[in-house]
Amino acid sequence: MGDCVKLRPEGTYAGKQGFSYFEGIAKETVGSQGVCMHLLTVPPGGRAKAHKHATHETAIYVISGAAKMYWGDRLEHCMDTVAGDMIYIPADVPHLPFNDGDEPAVAIIARTDPHEQESVVLLPELEALVP
Repeated sequence: MGDCVKLRPEGTYAGKQGFSYFEGIAKETVGSQGVCMHLLTVPPGGRAKAHKHATHETAIYVISGAAKMYWGDRLEHCMDTVAGDMIYIPADVPHLPFNDGDEPAVAIIARTDPHEQESVVLLPELEALVP
């Protein structure tokens, strides 16, 4: 049986996607085996790099602010998100979040990959598809 661990999201790390994430629950921090969970603040004008999470699902809860998320094989879909929304992203689905608002967007992100960044696959060929 393992130990229960409590963390406070204070330190950050630079994600491949182009954002700084607050350290959270991950194999690297607490030894988790099947999940990671992080806190993300996207500043006004903040935009991630186009990416997907190979073989891992993502769940997002927007705490405050608003953002858009482009998604699909060619980032052809656009989803508006606001505080209180829960978003599900299936494994291997390309996506690109973008905060086009005037205030930071804050969200909790959970993935079925216990590593902070292992399943991130950058998709630079899709970058120019989003204005």
